[in-house]
Amino acid sequence: MGVSRIMGAETEYGVFAPQKPSANPTVLSAFVVNTYDTLFKQELAAQVEAQWEYSSETPLDDARGFSVARQDAHRSQLTHESKVLTSEDIAAEALSQAGHFAERIDWDAVTMNSILPNGARFYVDHAHPEYSSPETSNPRDCVLWDAAGDYIAARTVATIEGVAATEQSAMPVVNLYKNNTDGKGQSYGSHENYLLPRDIDFEALTQALLPFFATRQIMTGAGRVGIGPAGEKAGFQISQRADFFERTVGLETTIRRPMVNTRDEPHASSEKYRRLHVISGDANLAHYSNLLKFGTMSLVLNLIEAGAAPVIILADPVSAMHTVSHDLTLRATLPLADGGETTALNIQRSYLQAARALEETPDTATAEVLDLWENILDALEHDPLSLAGTLDWVAKYSLMLGYIKQGLEWSDPKLAAIDLQYSDVRPGKGLYHKLVALGRLSTIFDESQIAEAAANPPRDTRAFLRGKLITTWPDEVVGANWDTLSVRNPLSVDLHRLQMGEPLGFNAEVVEPHLGLEHADQLFEILNG
Repeated sequence: MGVSRIMGAETEYGVFAPQKPSANPTVLSAFVVNTYDTLFKQELAAQVEAQWEYSSETPLDDARGFSVARQDAHRSQLTHESKVLTSEDIAAEALSQAGHFAERIDWDAVTMNSILPNGARFYVDHAHPEYSSPETSNPRDCVLWDAAGDYIAARTVATIEGVAATEQSAMPVVNLYKNNTDGKGQSYGSHENYLLPRDIDFEALTQALLPFFATRQIMTGAGRVGIGPAGEKAGFQISQRADFFERTVGLETTIRRPMVNTRDEPHASSEKYRRLHVISGDANLAHYSNLLKFGTMSLVLNLIEAGAAPVIILADPVSAMHTVSHDLTLRATLPLADGGETTALNIQRSYLQAARALEETPDTATAEVLDLWENILDALEHDPLSLAGTLDWVAKYSLMLGYIKQGLEWSDPKLAAIDLQYSDVRPGKGLYHKLVALGRLSTIFDESQIAEAAANPPRDTRAFLRGKLITTWPDEVVGANWDTLSVRNPLSVDLHRLQMGEPLGFNAEVVEPHLGLEHADQLFEILNG
């Protein structure tokens, strides 16, 4: 058992041009993706023309055993179709109050998808730039390569600022925020992905996950000023995402948001695996919040696979999720289906106790998560503010309380601005980064380790091959996605494809001995052999 499991993270960054507030966000997102795409290609001193392949993506397949017809799907669900900037997008930008910078861009050369040297994907997801981390095999690595995305976002913003300072720039200054809401009623996601056996019973999975998802925010919430989707009520809450969830189970991710998403898109051998696509979490910057998110989730999935998850049935999981987020005392009672009641802390302790019983002789990584889980729950029960140096929501809440003591009200726009500034990806501007620099927030990885992960893929998953193709044979890569790669020798017209149904395959041990070959197709012949 243990916490080892194929997992990954997806972050949709909030995007905003301060000097051009009405700028088209899709166009801004394209600027962001193209800026980093150009930056790393310049560093490679090579052309990379690889396209993202959509052939194996099935976002309309439902884990409950059916598929949604394309004509019945919301447009936001059509993630298997290549996004392009339409003439209407460009015209709307060029004619808006944001200025006429869009009409001076070579739109034929704009990239909407970038496959990165660290094995990740950086792309335009509707109105946001999204970083999808490479596949990792354990929670610590997932935290590291998720933080690498924030590093990439910060480098991109810095590059845009530098270019915008020149008279020749057609780009506005763009800020990126790792948060989940614009404060005006719109939310965007920070998703998680976990590989499961195909034969797991989805109904049992859902039943076990609902109480866990309703309550894990006491450890993994990012904190938010304002109550309600648009912050209609003054106050502070634990989670940025909780108020946006409306039902327990469903396929959609941007409308009628469900706590348990049923998308059946494994990105691996569909006969063996299922990918759990988790959309109910917050965008975390604090390393320990993230470690708890990925680590406890892996342990709970172990419980479900072993049939050992605690049986807890909430009367109304969605309402419970809202209640937990709004309750800073952590004492609110949650009605159970059998007429009883419990608390978020008690529910989390039930999962922890079950996990300890299952993991009788935990390895070091598993013991770390189990001990951290227990210590955090103890601290939350006795003195939540003692975790201001550990968890995102407590760090932010502690920061806000300082201003409240100075006389500000929760309804003061200054607090909403501080909330936003916490999530600014720029090290010199973001309050999260300033708290880290001051030693007031603990980290697991230092900047050099994060920078290394931004440039290099994990060594123990198939992401190693994807990333090394980009850096070793950049001009030979034709296409890529999570489970398929295509290359072409420049001296041939033949296309060579490689299927990667096993996420732990094609790792450094397998691939690295062959990186000295002259062409990528020679490597593919060996790997396909």
